[in-house]
Amino acid sequence: MFDEDRSYLVVVNHEEQYSIWPEGQDLPPGWTPDGVSGAKDVCLRHIDEVWTDMRPKSLRDAAAR
Repeated sequence: MFDEDRSYLVVVNHEEQYSIWPEGQDLPPGWTPDGVSGAKDVCLRHIDEVWTDMRPKSLRDAAAR
């Protein structure tokens, strides 16, 4: 469950899929911070702006070939 009063990190995996993660907690394997943190709504707004193609990177790359 997400707490509206806590700070979150925007994280991204090797497939360029985005999520948010509670700041201060260890990240799950395979996820790295993308440099944006703050309130939940700030992080989700950032994800809406940068994650415009929901397909995993491997699928996008295969379709481009």
